[in-house]
Amino acid sequence: MEYFNKAEAVKLRSHLGKYLVADDDHHKLRQSKNGSTRNSIWLVELVKGKSHHVRLRNSNGRYLTATEAPFLLGVTGNKVVQGSLGDGWNGKLEWEPITEGLNVKLRSWCGKYLRGNGGTLPWRNSITHDDPYASTTHDWILWAVEPLEFPDKLLSSPETHFPSSFESEDELRGSEEPGSSLLQVPILGFLDKLT
Repeated sequence: MEYFNKAEAVKLRSHLGKYLVADDDHHKLRQSKNGSTRNSIWLVELVKGKSHHVRLRNSNGRYLTATEAPFLLGVTGNKVVQGSLGDGWNGKLEWEPITEGLNVKLRSWCGKYLRGNGGTLPWRNSITHDDPYASTTHDWILWAVEPLEFPDKLLSSPETHFPSSFESEDELRGSEEPGSSLLQVPILGFLDKLT
C-alpha cells in the first residue's frame, strides 16, 4: 500500500514488462510495451473508510473495474474493464494492493487478482482478474509500480511523450500500437517542460 499512499499517479508494469493501458474506447484494457502514452497513467484515489483500498482512474476519467463476466466461456478468469462511479459498479472499482517483494498484487472485490496474460490470442496482452492456480502463473499477478510526479501536467497534453524507465531505443522511434501517436521529446528537455 505504501506505493499508492505516496503517489498521485502510477504506471503498472506486468511480469511481461508491459504496461497496463486503457484503450480510447473507454471500455477495454490491454498491455503494451509502450508505457509512454497518457493511457498508461493511473491516478491514485484512496477510498474513504477503507485505508487499504484504492481506486485507479485513467486519463479518460474511468476506473480500473473488476467484473463478474467471464473473459472466455468455460475458461478461468473474469473481465477487467474501464468503469465509472455512476455505472453502479460500487466496490468493483476498488483494489487492495498487497506488497510481495518489490511488486504488488491487486486484489479485487471478490478476492481474485489483477492479471496480465501472455500467450497466443485471445490471451495475448489481455487483462483479467483471477486466482493463480498453478505456480507457473503466480508471477502473472505481480505488478511493478512506477510512481509519477506531476500527473496533471503529464495528462494535460494527449500528444506529450514522456520516457519510461524501461523503454528501448526502438520504442522511442515509433509506436507498436496502430493509432497511437508520439511526439518525441529528448529526455533532458522533458524535465524542463514539467517545471
